[in-house]
Amino acid sequence: MKKEFPFYIKAPVIMLGLVIAVFILSVLRDILVPLAFATLIAILLNPLSVRLERKLPKILSILISMIVALLVVVGIAYFLSSQIAHFFDNVDAMKQKFTELLYTTQAWLEKTFGIGSKKQVQMIKEAANNSKAVIGQTLSGALGILSVVFLIPVYTFLIMLYKTLILNFFYEVFSTENQQKVGEILAETKAAIQSYIVGLLIETGIVAVMNSCALLILGVPNAILIGVIGAILNLLPYIGGIIAIALPVLMATVSFDGYTTQLLIIAAYALIQFIDNNLLVPKIVSSKVQINALVSIVIVLMGAAVWGVPGMFLSIPFIAVLKIIFDRIDELKPWGKLLGDNIPTEHLGQLKRLRRGKTPLVKNT
Repeated sequence: MKKEFPFYIKAPVIMLGLVIAVFILSVLRDILVPLAFATLIAILLNPLSVRLERKLPKILSILISMIVALLVVVGIAYFLSSQIAHFFDNVDAMKQKFTELLYTTQAWLEKTFGIGSKKQVQMIKEAANNSKAVIGQTLSGALGILSVVFLIPVYTFLIMLYKTLILNFFYEVFSTENQQKVGEILAETKAAIQSYIVGLLIETGIVAVMNSCALLILGVPNAILIGVIGAILNLLPYIGGIIAIALPVLMATVSFDGYTTQLLIIAAYALIQFIDNNLLVPKIVSSKVQINALVSIVIVLMGAAVWGVPGMFLSIPFIAVLKIIFDRIDELKPWGKLLGDNIPTEHLGQLKRLRRGKTPLVKNT
């Protein structure tokens, strides 16, 4: 007979396991971050590689798939680099405007809050010193750009090459009666990640076009670059959207007098966010795994704490895979429901009846 431990014993064990897992993820960050990105890329390129394997050898199919992905990345990088070059054309005028704005802000702070200019300079220096540690950790935490450039393609190629070996491992490590469930989890995970990534790329492209068009109409300098950066930041749930709005507002502040353009930017971005959340995400992303807003924000912040900026982008696919696994295992289904976006109404009704004294909250069976 299977022995059941009480919750007050299981909870500390689970918490200890989570702490150990987070510690391992943090220590092995430089190895696991490129591996995680490579896994997502391999899953994304798998349909193209499988189609090419019908006529070409497996290794050649994988190489062609990776070359296609590389050409897309190079094209996007070239486009962004050309926009960045235009950004530095007006840097002197922006610097002069920013200096004037800084003096105006200092005078307003001193007049309103009584904070002298020396105190303000000291506060800025302290903030700069605190940010140096964060910037240094971000730059040194991923083994540098060269390691990522070499590791991700190598990992991607090897994952696609040994795909069958990896899948057979998952099938054989579980008992025979659980192999069907394992197959369902793997198939659903692959489909969910593929639909999620492809839909996200399409959504990002549409948002980038809408952002750029809105900023071009309002006459904001470097509109295309800021619009694309805003669309990329939009990949971070809720947090990225706030930063995406702050960038064009800051650019308009140092470029124009008054606040009319800033208010129009906020209105335009609010309209774009409404279209994105209510039309693009449900219709285009069409992910089978829906994560609620609370979990999305918490997991993004946790990903940033463990793996930095890459962790913020990897956190949502990671928690989506966990939800698929939780939904397929009976003991973990409550955790899957906690991560999901479906709000139950049954217990709410029972709670209301309990308050009226009509029925108990839990029925005896």
